[in-house]
Parts: sequence; structure tokens; C-alpha cells
Amino acid sequence: MPLNRRKFLKKSAVTGAGVALAGAAVAPSAQAAEAVVAKGGRKPKRYSLTVMGTTDLHGHVFNWDYFKDAEYKDAAGNAQGLARISTLVNAVRKEKGRRNTLLLDAGDTIQGTPLTYYYAKVDPITAKGGPVHPMAQAMNAIGYDAVALGNHEFNYGIETLRKFESQCRFPLLGANALDAKTLKPAFPPYFMKTFHVKGAPPVKVAVLGLTNPGIAIWDKAYVQGKLTFPGLEEQAAKWVPKLRSMGADVVVVSAHSGSSGTSSYGDQLPYVENSAALVAQQVPGIDAILVGHAHVEIPELKVTNTKTGKTVVLSEPLAYAERLSLFDFELVFEKGCWTVESVAASVRNSNSVADDPKITRLLKDEHDVVVAYVNQVVGTATETLTTVEARYKDAPIIDLITKVQEDVVKAALVGTEYASLPVLSQASPFSRTSEIPAGDVTIRDLSSLYVYDNTLVAKLMTGAQVRAYLEFSAQYFVQTAVGAAVDVEKLTNAGNRPDYNYDYVSGLTYDIDIAQAAGSRIKNLSYNGAALDDAQQFVFAVNNYRANGGGAFPHVASAKELWAESTEIRTRIAEWVTAKGSLDPKEFASVDWKLTREGTPVF
Repeated sequence: MPLNRRKFLKKSAVTGAGVALAGAAVAPSAQAAEAVVAKGGRKPKRYSLTVMGTTDLHGHVFNWDYFKDAEYKDAAGNAQGLARISTLVNAVRKEKGRRNTLLLDAGDTIQGTPLTYYYAKVDPITAKGGPVHPMAQAMNAIGYDAVALGNHEFNYGIETLRKFESQCRFPLLGANALDAKTLKPAFPPYFMKTFHVKGAPPVKVAVLGLTNPGIAIWDKAYVQGKLTFPGLEEQAAKWVPKLRSMGADVVVVSAHSGSSGTSSYGDQLPYVENSAALVAQQVPGIDAILVGHAHVEIPELKVTNTKTGKTVVLSEPLAYAERLSLFDFELVFEKGCWTVESVAASVRNSNSVADDPKITRLLKDEHDVVVAYVNQVVGTATETLTTVEARYKDAPIIDLITKVQEDVVKAALVGTEYASLPVLSQASPFSRTSEIPAGDVTIRDLSSLYVYDNTLVAKLMTGAQVRAYLEFSAQYFVQTAVGAAVDVEKLTNAGNRPDYNYDYVSGLTYDIDIAQAAGSRIKNLSYNGAALDDAQQFVFAVNNYRANGGGAFPHVASAKELWAESTEIRTRIAEWVTAKGSLDPKEFASVDWKLTREGTPVF
């Protein structure tokens, strides 16, 4: 019987603050508990449990690149999508016994592809009689047990997130996502499942969900005054003992937080962004942690808890459904209770299997609609524009972003006291492979240029603040002495800074002297042909991620906000091109900055 995609799905019942689910009486697999009688009496009961996990799915259902309108391919031979994960999950359930498995996710589910954008903004799930979100459909069909909230869950606002939550047959967990007024959990903190074991007491497994404190910065416009996000260590220390007191034999944490112990937002928050290993180290009573957020592959990481000396096993599967993590638990029943004897983690690769035809059939219609949407022609380009050299040369394709932002902000401030101030505009080279071809330009081409769902903000900045901002941005380049060979593959990403944390600023001219130490690289900084006046005021057109402190750039987060909107910058670019009908670099491109070494251009 075909699924009615417009029929909303029943939400799992919430029990108290968490979610409890009892498994039916099971016939354990060969690996599961079994009484073995040998000389000298009965051996202890044993039980084998496998917890599977994904993370940072970011709307990837199929192995499809909507920006290239083709099957996804990369140099490493990876494959993506929940359709592949479904095949891997089916194999593990067959191998281990379905009733001896749990399936979890560590967040960032409903943002990241044109598929998820379309059902948030173009045909939104929040509309009356609107569709069921493709990620809810796929994850329900695969049979997820629980999913932790990621920071990108909040990108479309709380209403969209709550509608998605109502469409899921599994709980969205967030023990540290608190109601700002009551300081009580705004989402279920935990999930418990009981696994019945033949001839022995049941095994109770608790899953604690933790999300990222950075949400308070990155999605401030949506959550300020409504939700607050304390640190993972603090909330784990509060909840893990509760879960143990409720009879949990196994405690697994699903954490949308990396393992590095670092934060991208500097000291703006008193909480660590990537604190999964700190949770393992500091909070007793945790057996394993499914790690998310960092988009790195960690098949198995063992961390010693400093208070108990016990080993906690962490695993982070690669993002976009490229990997599935497996935690294999061996439990033994002795002295009247179940004890975790060992945990081993590993990953399985999505490229080793084919798509599950069940998922393909389920979401073919939605996929086809989105493919048609992104292939709409909205204008014509006079020449090919590309980001290939945009990291180290002022590229016209990035000037397109800054020009659109400048025009939108200028129009928004008409009639205000700030209308006469000059507008500067910021943009980053997000992708190294974006291309707008000469000829017809589609939504797909423009979307590939701006891959994030960022929105636009106008801030009030001084010349001195802009100078400091540019110096901070210029740390992105590796110091390269005069006369030393320049290898463009080794020139950027100093200190592992990602491309999206390097900014152009249009409306000024300046040189970046890469022979100098970080902090003293900006030379010949001018506005309108004259040396920049540190006291002059500017309107700064900036994306909401940066405006809220993302990347820890100086001054911008604390600067006065003059205007903000909820329309994506990507949409503004498409509107701008559609209105003009043509894309001619003469209308938006200028060389505002260049790399130099003691006054001599590098290129």
C-alpha cells in the first residue's frame, strides 16, 4: 500500500522527561545470552548487544550531488546517503539478531542539501497539510531508535524543528537543550530500551542525548530568550547517575560534539564545543559515546575515565551517511547484575553496498521534485566563473556574493539614520569546486556557490575594527618568506583553519603580506583611495554565522546590529541574478585585495 506522504506520523510517547521503550521478549541470536553448563557448574549468563550509529547526515538520502546533478563521487571512492546506510543496517540486524541492536544518530539531520532546503522553505513541512520531511520518512523507515539534536537542527527555526520532531517515530534527544525560563529540558534528555534475555533478567540500555552549546551563538536569532545550552560535561554529570539509578545496565551517550576539546568560538561561551572526550574522561558511568559534529572519521577511540579508571569507547562515523559506527557490547550477569565486560567499536563503509530499494521507492518523488527545482534556469552568464583560485586570489565569483549582500543591505537601510554610511561586505570561499558556467545559469549553479543556509545581518563597525577583522582573517595564510617557493596547496589553512573561516571584505582595498607574522599582514588598507580612517563608521554586511561569533572573528559579534533577515543569502543571490537576467563580472567584480611579500605581488 503506497504511503500517504502528507499524513503526519505519530510521535513516540514521551515518558517523564525521557523516552522509554521496552523490547518484546526476544529469541537471542547465537552471540546473545545462552546458558552453558560445564564441569564445575553453570557459567554466567552472557549477552551481546550491538549499537549502530550515524551522524551529520545533513539531508543526504541518496548518493546524489544536487549541485552537480550527478551521482556523488570523490577521490576516496566514498558513497553517501541513508539508502546505503539502510542496507548496512539491515545486514547488521540480520547478523546480530534485530532484537539485539539499537540504531542511533548524533545530529545535524535536517539541513545540508537542496532536498532539506526545499522541504523547509519551498514546500515547507510547517504549511497546513504540508509534506512529511524526507529525513523523517527515511529514518522512520530504517527504524532509528533515537537521535540527538545537532546545531543545524535549529537553522530553520524552532517551528520547523518541532514539526520535524512530530513527524519522527523516534525521540530527538537534548539533555542540555533547556527552556530558558524554567531551565528544564525542552526535549527528551534520554531514551531507555529493555532487551529481554532468555533465562535471565532483562538488560536495560539508556541513551543520553547531548547537543552543542554553540547553538546559542550560531542560531541566536531563533533561540535567544527561548532556549539555553549549558555544557555537555555538566549535564552528563547530572543525568548519568539518574540513568544508573533508574536501572540502566548500559549507558551510551549520543553527543553532537567532537572529541578534540577545542572550540571555534573562542571564549564567547564558557562551554567547550568539542567535548565528547572530556565527557568520557570526567563523567563516571558511561560505557560508550557516539560522537558527531566534527565531520571526521574515528573508528574507535578509547578514553580512560579519571575517576573510575574504566575505559570509555568513542566512535565517530564519517558524515553524510558515508559510514556506520558499530559498538559491540559483551555483557555478563554476575552477582545479581549485568556488567559490561567489553566494548569494541568499528565502522562500516557505505561504498561497500547498494542503495536499499525500499528507501529509493519511498523518496523517489521528493528527490525528483528537488532535482527539477535546482535545474531551473534563472539567468545567463557572460563567462565562466569559478572558485578554483578563490582562496588566494580575489575571484569575481566571490565578489558576486559581496555585491548581492551590499545591494540587499543598502536597500534595507533606506530611510534609516544609517542609510548614508558606506557598506562593506564579507564573504568566504566555501567551496573549491564551485563553477557558474558561461551560458544558462541555474539555481543549482548558484546554490553550489553558497552551500550554507546562512542569512544576512548588518552590523555597525569602525575602521579600526575592520582592520582587526582583516588581520584575524589573514591568519589563514601560511607565513612564506620572500624568495621561498609558493605552493598554493600549502599556502592556506594555517593552523587547520577551514576555508569558510577566511573572509574577503569588499568596499576596501588592501594587501596581505604573507612574509609577515600573523597579526601584522594587512598593508595599504584604503577606502575610496585614501588610507582608512580608524574612526570612520561602516555598515558591515555579514552572514549570521559570523555575526553571531562563528569563527571567533574580533568585534563583529559585539557590534551593534542594524538589521537582519531570515531569507537565505543563497536565495538573495538567485533573486539578484533572476532580476538582472544576466551575470556579467563587469557589474560586480573588482580586485580589492592581493597577496604580497614586502610589497611585491605573489601572483
